[in-house]
Parts: sequence; structure tokens; C-alpha cells
Amino acid sequence: MDFDDQLRRYFGADDISAISPDGLAAGIERMRVDFGMEKDRGRRFALWSLLHMFGAAPDLDVAFKEEADRNIARDFMEMMERAQQGE
Repeated sequence: MDFDDQLRRYFGADDISAISPDGLAAGIERMRVDFGMEKDRGRRFALWSLLHMFGAAPDLDVAFKEEADRNIARDFMEMMERAQQGE
């Protein structure tokens, strides 16, 4: 999944700063619906990752059946936290 493609798909914009608050909420809701319906583990993780970046991801125990997927998600969360701290 390409980030720019996902911005266009869910938010109708190429630039994240151009998304209105209402557009952001609507796009996140569409992502949540797609996440709930997605069966492919890789696509599901990619959607969860985007939702996490927007502060809207479901809890790991709800999002992923497999412990391995939850561990990967934890690793992703830690990586994002380190990146925000400038490490």
C-alpha cells in the first residue's frame, strides 16, 4: 500500500495538510470499515498502521488474532515513538 494512494482513497487529497477536520473524520471512518472487512493479514496490518498514525487504531487484542501480528504492531508502535522523539 502506498501512503499517497491511501490519502487519495480515504481522504480525497494528495496533501494531508489539505484535509479538513470533517474530511479527516470521514476518511478514518472509511478506513475503520475497510479494516474490519479486510481478511488479508498484510493489508490489515497496513490499514491498522495508518489508523495508528491518525490516533484511531483499535487495541491490539481487538485488531489482531495472531500473537505474531500483535508483536509486529508493538514493534511498529515503538518505532514510531522513537521517530517522534528524534532517535
